[in-house]
Amino acid sequence: MPAVCFYFQVHQPYRLKRYTYFDVGGDQSYFDEALNRSVMERVASNTYIPANKRLLDCIEQSRGEFKVAFSLSGTVIEQMKTYAPEALESFKALAKTGCVEFLGETYYHSLASLCDMREFREQVALHSDLIEREFGQRPRVFRNTELIYDDTLGAQIGALGFDGIVTEGAQDILGWRSPNFVYRVAGCSTKLLLRNYKLSDDIAFRFQRPTGESEGPLRPELFTRWLHELTGNADVVGLFLDYETFGEHHRESSGILDFLSALPALVVAHQDWSFATPSETVRHLHSVTELSYPRSTSWADVERDVSAWRGNKMQQAALAAIYDTETLYGGCDLRGAGMEAALETWRRLQTSDHFYYMSTKGAGDGEVHRYFSPFESPYDAFIAYMNVLKDIGEGMLRQAIEDSQERAANV
Repeated sequence: MPAVCFYFQVHQPYRLKRYTYFDVGGDQSYFDEALNRSVMERVASNTYIPANKRLLDCIEQSRGEFKVAFSLSGTVIEQMKTYAPEALESFKALAKTGCVEFLGETYYHSLASLCDMREFREQVALHSDLIEREFGQRPRVFRNTELIYDDTLGAQIGALGFDGIVTEGAQDILGWRSPNFVYRVAGCSTKLLLRNYKLSDDIAFRFQRPTGESEGPLRPELFTRWLHELTGNADVVGLFLDYETFGEHHRESSGILDFLSALPALVVAHQDWSFATPSETVRHLHSVTELSYPRSTSWADVERDVSAWRGNKMQQAALAAIYDTETLYGGCDLRGAGMEAALETWRRLQTSDHFYYMSTKGAGDGEVHRYFSPFESPYDAFIAYMNVLKDIGEGMLRQAIEDSQERAANV
C-alpha cells in the first residue's frame, strides 16, 4: 500500500538590521526586532494559524488517517513565543492528536554541518531537547538545514541515533532509480526518505500555473490523479515543502488552503493509498538498497547543491569569518561562563538565511533569493553582515584591553 508522506519546513531567521560602517563601535544591537515581529505576525496570520486549523480539521474528519510532519527551527519557535503565541499553541494542538510528527534539525537552521561538526552536534541536541519540551516528542527522524546532505553527513546523523533522514531526491544521485522508495545511508542502516521534487514543486512553485491545467490553479483532483498513477510503482511519495507555501507564498485567495483541505480525502479514496509520518515510513518499509550521495545536495535552486549559500566569494568570506571564532572572538571560549550572550549572537549569525541573501544568482533562482531577502541587493546583505562581525571583533579587542588594564592596575 503506497503512502503519502507530508513534511513541512517551518522557519524564520533573526534578520539583521541594515548595519552600516558608521554603526560599528556604537551599536551592539544587530537584529531588526521590528521587522522580525512584523514578518512573524504576518506569516502566523496568513499561514501558521489558518493552515494548522485546516490540518486539524483533516485529522479529525479522517479519524486519524491523515498524518503530517513538521520541522520547526529553534528560532521560529522562539519568535512564535515572543510575537505570535497563538501560532505556537496551534502547533501544540496538532501534536496532541498523535497524528503529527516533529523532526530533528539544527536549532539555528545553520550551516554548521558544512563547517563545524562539534557545533552541528550541539545544535542538534539543543533542538531535540526543545522539541521534547514543547511538543512531548523526541525526534527520531532528521532533516538537515535546507535538506543539505551527503554520505559523510549521513554517517554522522546515524551515529547520533536517528532512525531516518529526509533529503532531496536529486536526479543525478538517483539516476534510473525512483524517489518513491526507502533507501539506506551508504555504509550504515539508517534509512533515507526522499523528496519527490517534481510533485512537491508542483504545489510549491507551480500551484497557480500547473502543468496539465488549461487555466486556473492546480486542482486537488488532478494532483491526486498524478499520485494514483504511481500505484504499483511506489512505496512512499515524499511531499516536502516550505509551510509558508500555504497562505504566504500563495495567498488564501489563490485557493491553496482549499487545496490542502481537499487533498487528504481524495488521496485515501483510492483503497491502496494512505498517509504516513516519516517515522512510520522508516519503521514499516524495507529499504530497497543503499544510496550514495558523493556530493553535497540540498533542495535549493536548479543545481540542488549548496551553491545557494556558498556559491560566490562574498558568501565564502562570510562563512569563513563566522566560523573562525579564534579570530572573531579573540580566542575566547564561547561555551565558557559569562559568554552566554556572545554564544547566542554567534549562533544566530550562523543561520543559513544570512548567506542566502548574499546570492548573486540570476534567472529564476535569483528571483527566489530576492523574494526572501530584506536587503536591496546581495552586496547590501554582505556589507551589513561583515560590519556586524567587525563590531564583534573590535568589541572583543576593546574588552581584552580593558581587562588587561584592570589586571595591571590591581598588581
